[in-house]
Amino acid sequence: MATTPDRIPAEGDTAPIERLDAAMVALSFVDNAGITRVKTVPSQRLDRASRYGVGVSPCFETFAFDDLMAIGRYLGGPDGDLRLVPDLSMLTELACQPGWAWAPTDKYTQDGTRFAACQRHFAARQTAAAQAAGLRLSMAFETEWAVGRADDTDDFTPAIHGPAYGLVRLGQVADYAADLVAALERQGVTVAQFHPEYALAQLELSVEPSEPVTAADEAVLVRHTIRQVSARHGLRALLAPCIEPGGAGSGAHLHLSVTDEDGPLFAGGDGPHGMRRTGEAFLAGVLRELPALVAVGAGNPASFLRSEPSRWAGVWQCWGHETREAALRFVTGVRGTEAWAANAEIKCFDATGNPYLIVGSVIAAGLAGVAEQLRLPVEITGDPAAFDAEARMVSNVRRLPTTPSEAADHLAASTVLADAMGVELHDALLTVRRAEAERYAAASAEELVALTRWRF
Repeated sequence: MATTPDRIPAEGDTAPIERLDAAMVALSFVDNAGITRVKTVPSQRLDRASRYGVGVSPCFETFAFDDLMAIGRYLGGPDGDLRLVPDLSMLTELACQPGWAWAPTDKYTQDGTRFAACQRHFAARQTAAAQAAGLRLSMAFETEWAVGRADDTDDFTPAIHGPAYGLVRLGQVADYAADLVAALERQGVTVAQFHPEYALAQLELSVEPSEPVTAADEAVLVRHTIRQVSARHGLRALLAPCIEPGGAGSGAHLHLSVTDEDGPLFAGGDGPHGMRRTGEAFLAGVLRELPALVAVGAGNPASFLRSEPSRWAGVWQCWGHETREAALRFVTGVRGTEAWAANAEIKCFDATGNPYLIVGSVIAAGLAGVAEQLRLPVEITGDPAAFDAEARMVSNVRRLPTTPSEAADHLAASTVLADAMGVELHDALLTVRRAEAERYAAASAEELVALTRWRF
C-alpha cells in the first residue's frame, strides 16, 4: 500500500532513485476540479525533493477546471505555500514519455506537518479507517476516451469509425492499442481488457484492481499514458465526459470489492446475491450517499451532459444485479468464481472527478453504512426511465442530481462526507463545484463541450 506519513520523512528508501535512468521527474497532484497539476525536477534533485518537498501554492485547492480561482472559507488566495513530497514507492519510469519518470505526491505545510486538505492523504486515511474496522478494499477505475485527429485546432475530428465494440473499429487502432498496453505494462500497470466502446470514436481500458490509493495513482498514470501514446500516433485523447452534445459520453466507472478476516464480503453470505451482511451494509452506505458522491466524482457542468437516462451512465439512485442503468451495479461473476470475482461498479463517475477524492469518499460512505448496519432496498431490473411514477415509488428509485448546483447542495448536506474530509477539504471542494456551477449556469451544451474538451 502507498504510504502517507503525517510528517515529511526525514529519511526514506532512496533505492528507487538509485535505479532511475530518467533525466527528469514529473511530480503530480490532482486538484479539487479533477485537473492533474505537476511540478518537475531533474532526477539528481529527486532525493532533495523527497526530503524537503517542492513548493506549490495552496491557491490550487480552489482552482476551477478553467484555471480561475475562487475563495473558500479556509483556502484560496495568493498567500502561503505548501510542499509536494513524492511517494518514491510509486516512482515510475515513463515508457510513454522517454527520459522522464513520474511520482504522485502528498501535500505538507512548511513546518513539515500534513496539509489538512491533501486529497491523496484523504484516500489513505479512509483506507486506514477501513483497515481499523477489519476491512480491506480492492478498487480499479475503468477509463473511457475518444480518439481524435491531432491538428492545429481545438475541435474534435474523430480518428476512428465503425460499429460500437466492432472489430472494424479495433482494426483502425490495433498498433496504437498494442503500444498503449505495452507502455502501461512496462510502467507496472496490469491491463485487464481493452476494447472499442459505444460512443463516437470511443475506446475503453480496464486494469487489475489494487488497494485504493494505488488505484487512484494508477488512474492518473493511465490517463497520462493514454494522452502521450495518442500523441505519438498522431492522435489526441479526449477524456472529458461529453464527446458531442446529445451523444453518449465517457465515464470513469469505479469497481470495488471488500474482504475481512473471514474472506470476501460480496460472496458466501445469505444477503442479496450471496452478499454477507457487512458487504450489504457497505453498499447500502454508498447507495445512500450517491447524490453527494456525484459532486465528488462527476460534478463538472459538462458531466451532466453525459448523465442522461438510457445511456448506461448510472443516473438513477438504485442498485441491481448486472443492471447497467443503475448507478450501483452488482456483479457476481461466472458461477464458481464469486469468491474472487464478485464486485460492485459505481457508474456515475467520470474523469472530471479527483480519483483520490472518489475512492476516499466511497470508502467513507461504505463505512458509515457498516456502522449503521444499513440494508439495501429492493433491487431494480430494467431501465427506470420506462417506470411509471408508482413503479419508481415502490422501487424507491430516484434521479441523481441533474445540475452541478443540485449536486453541490447534496455535498453540502452530507455529514458523512463532511466528517470524513474535514472542514478544509470539504469546503474547498464545495467552493470549486459551486463556482463552476455559477460561472457556467447559462452556458450552452456546445460551449461546455468546447470548454472541457482537452482539460482532463
